Amino acid sequence: MSVSPDLIISSDATGWDNISLAHYRQAAGSLPQHCSLHHEICINFGKPVVLEQIIDGYSEIIHSATTQVGIYPANTNKSFVWDSEAEFLLLYLKPSLLTQLSEEGWGKDKIEFVPQLTGFFDPLIVHMGLALKNAIEANGLGSRLYADSMANALGIHLLSRYSTQKSNVKQHKGGLSKQQLKQVLNYMNEHLDRNLSLAELAAIVRLSSYHFAHLFKQSMGIPPHQYHIQCRIERAKELLRRGDMAIKDIAQVVGFSSQGHFTYHFKRLTGITPKNFLH
Repeated sequence: MSVSPDLIISSDATGWDNISLAHYRQAAGSLPQHCSLHHEICINFGKPVVLEQIIDGYSEIIHSATTQVGIYPANTNKSFVWDSEAEFLLLYLKPSLLTQLSEEGWGKDKIEFVPQLTGFFDPLIVHMGLALKNAIEANGLGSRLYADSMANALGIHLLSRYSTQKSNVKQHKGGLSKQQLKQVLNYMNEHLDRNLSLAELAAIVRLSSYHFAHLFKQSMGIPPHQYHIQCRIERAKELLRRGDMAIKDIAQVVGFSSQGHFTYHFKRLTGITPKNFLH
């Protein structure tokens, strides 16, 4: 019997560009044949389950253990039948992102993405899925810069490990120029209240998102999303010292979606809460 899944959490409201996420729970049943325009990664987030999957006409019985992963390239026809309640996390990557990454990382615009139809373990994929899920749960939105960085890292991992391309990805060295770095840092500090994307920052210095992210980290020692959070916290300290704004208003001014999200990052970076910082 075909059943509709219970959606636990999704990235629909985040504005993420190249990656999306959905966490589902389903009773025993079936999912009729369907096809996604995105590359799909499925992580078993529940108990072990026995399922039959039919992929492009090929049938297979799988004993899926907790945290096992399946990878399904875009435009793959698939259907599933499972014997008990199942809980899973789905990650979707745009094919255009992998095309871009393969061009920049290997100099090839076409790298065949090999399906991984039998459940297998990949701790890095599971870690990324959990990190993205936690980012949404932490503040209801999640950072676009963070999601973009994770999408790039996940795409490179998939291409390096699960594609026909076996050579190492090209490394970009040297960091951003002083002028490029100044432009980007000024822009980030002037837009603390915005949920910036990697593509937006990369466009300032006319680089691809992937190339920019690598060079930025070489220059600053941390990824763009971490630097942006640090800038927000430094600005928040200035506003707290002024003493004429409520903490919840400061959180909004420096770009955090809630006072709780602001307090979490403030304590993570300073060791104390904003309230204690005032005393």
